[in-house]
Amino acid sequence: MTDSFSNLFDPDADFEATELALLTKLEDLLPAIADEAQINDEQASLPEARLRELHSEGFDAALLPAELGGAGASYAFYGSVVRALAAADPAVATVWTMHLGAGVGLAQLTRGTLGDYYAKALLQGDRFANALSEPTSGNRFLNPQQEARAVENGYVLEGAKRFVSGSEIADHLLVNVAIDGKPAFFGVEIDDTITVTPIWDALGLRATRSQLLGFAGTVLLNEKRGGLPDADHRNYVGAGLPGISLGIADSALASAIKHSKKTIILGQPLARQQWVEFAVTDVHVRLEAAAAYWQRALRHADEGREQAFAEFDRAKYLANKVAVDAAQLAVRVGGGSGFLRTSPIQRHLRDAQAGQLMAYSTEVLAGVIGKQVLETGQENL
Repeated sequence: MTDSFSNLFDPDADFEATELALLTKLEDLLPAIADEAQINDEQASLPEARLRELHSEGFDAALLPAELGGAGASYAFYGSVVRALAAADPAVATVWTMHLGAGVGLAQLTRGTLGDYYAKALLQGDRFANALSEPTSGNRFLNPQQEARAVENGYVLEGAKRFVSGSEIADHLLVNVAIDGKPAFFGVEIDDTITVTPIWDALGLRATRSQLLGFAGTVLLNEKRGGLPDADHRNYVGAGLPGISLGIADSALASAIKHSKKTIILGQPLARQQWVEFAVTDVHVRLEAAAAYWQRALRHADEGREQAFAEFDRAKYLANKVAVDAAQLAVRVGGGSGFLRTSPIQRHLRDAQAGQLMAYSTEVLAGVIGKQVLETGQENL
């Protein structure tokens, strides 16, 4: 784990005074979050107290758009928070990213129907979760296959959504369904028609507790139906996922460096061996390159450039790959001790693999990006 977090903040970002104050506050919170990461992973314990602490310290309100009652903080600020959180505990970063994506997303999508209902709920500390991924739709979570049945006041959903991070403490869900074959988004409050099925005996990111939700006659009210994302929509999930993998890579590389310096072989630190120097150089340079590309995408999003959203996909692909390589390097440097439960290296390795599988997976992204580069057809995610 990194000993200092300020070096993970975008050095080229022009942060506002309120953003700088929150980043300073974040540095004070991160050591305690990092200290709990290992035990949360071992016990698959959802870090609820830390998530609520982020809310109480003002991070949720900062990222709600100003027109909805928040501070309208920048994407660059958001990225710095996500990456630093992920370096400390990627489970905290993941659940917080999904919470913001669902909460801010609902507040924006339902402006025309509910006004500021979900914005106020977010500001008062309610918890949100994304219930979008279907068991049969794979990574294509924006193209739901479950058709909702029309009733008097809306629609009824019978089915399931999987990998709902933080579902066990959620008050509100962002749910998508198909209506006449087209995607539609709704806000749904947790009630007794929704059940949590504990499926999360995960390889990595155990503390996200991303369970399966069952919907048995759940009513999707017309008044809580949202529109489709527009040009001003805050894409916090797409923007945040690269930062989660970058934070994992930061911690994995830091673990490799720390171990190489303290391990003595034939009277010399392992860090003096040329293969270690070469391998650390390769991972370090690619990590810095991936981070720079992602930070540029965040700045483009702040400038309102449409290209930023395609850049987030490329940034995720790069970040996922370098996180796995950084974690594998830590295993090589750590040797057998890296597999011990007490070592953070085994957790970094598992968490890095999980990042690759989170939608959109590296395989899906490779297909989409490849078609764009080869100009063999535009594929929509």
